[in-house]
Amino acid sequence: MSAYNPLSFVVTGWKNRELILQLAWRRIESRYRGSVLGLSWALLEPLAMLAIYTFVFSFVFRARWGALPNEHGEFALFIFSGLTIYSLFSEAINDAPQSISASGVFVKQVVFPTEILAWVTVLAGLFKFAVSSTLLIIFYRATQGSLPVASLFLPLIILPVVLLTLGVTWFISSLGVFIRDLGQAVGLATSALLFVSPIFYPASTIPERFQFLYFLNPFAGILEMSKRSLFQGMPPDVEEFAVLMAVSWAVAWAGYSWFLRTKAGSARVT
Repeated sequence: MSAYNPLSFVVTGWKNRELILQLAWRRIESRYRGSVLGLSWALLEPLAMLAIYTFVFSFVFRARWGALPNEHGEFALFIFSGLTIYSLFSEAINDAPQSISASGVFVKQVVFPTEILAWVTVLAGLFKFAVSSTLLIIFYRATQGSLPVASLFLPLIILPVVLLTLGVTWFISSLGVFIRDLGQAVGLATSALLFVSPIFYPASTIPERFQFLYFLNPFAGILEMSKRSLFQGMPPDVEEFAVLMAVSWAVAWAGYSWFLRTKAGSARVT
C-alpha cells in the first residue's frame, strides 16, 4: 500500500503483527535480562514510584491539585496518572534516535521492514503502561473507592498518545541515523515538555492569555481529558477528542511517510 494512503501505517502494523509481537517481547525481556528480580522490576519500579509520590506529596509537601483537598494521596494519584501516560511517549521518543543504529543487523537486510521498529517500541512501552495503569487502578480503589463510569473512556484517550508516539518516533529514528547528537536534543525536549504539560499542576493555573499557546501542546488536552475522566467522572468532549485524534493521526501518517522516503538512505549510512 502506498505511503500516501492515510491507513498505510496501520496496514503495515497489522500485516507484520506476529513479527512485531515477537520483537516487542524480546525487547521487554532484554530490558530486565541479567537482573536478579527479572521481569518483577516491571511491577516493582512503578510501585516504588507510586509509594514515593504518595509520601512526598501527601506527607512532606502536603500539596493539592487546585481546589481539591489532599486526602488519602489524591495528589500522588494525579501525578502518577499523568506520568504513566506521558512516559509512554517520552521513553519511546528518547530511544528513537538510536533505534535504527541499534538494529543494524535488521536494517541491512533488504527484506526486513524497518518501519515496524516504531510499532515494536510503542508496543513494548504499552506493556509498561499496562502494569502502571493496573497499579493506579488498585491504588485508586483502595483510597478513593469505585472508579467513575467515565474512566472506561481512558483506553480511548490513550489512542492519540499511541499515534503521536508512532509519528514522532518515525521522524526522529530516521533523523537519528544522520544526526548523531540528536539524542541529547531529544532528551532536553522531552524534559521541557514534561513541565509544560499538566502533570504537576492543573492547566487552569495557566494565565488565560497563554491558554491558547499552552493547549497547542497536544499533551495538555490529553492529560486534562484523562484526569477529568478518572477523577471528576466527566467523559471526553467529543469535539476536543476528534481534534486530538485528527492531529495525532496526521502526525503518525506524516512520520510514516517521511520514514519510508528516507529508509534507503538510513540503510546505507547504518
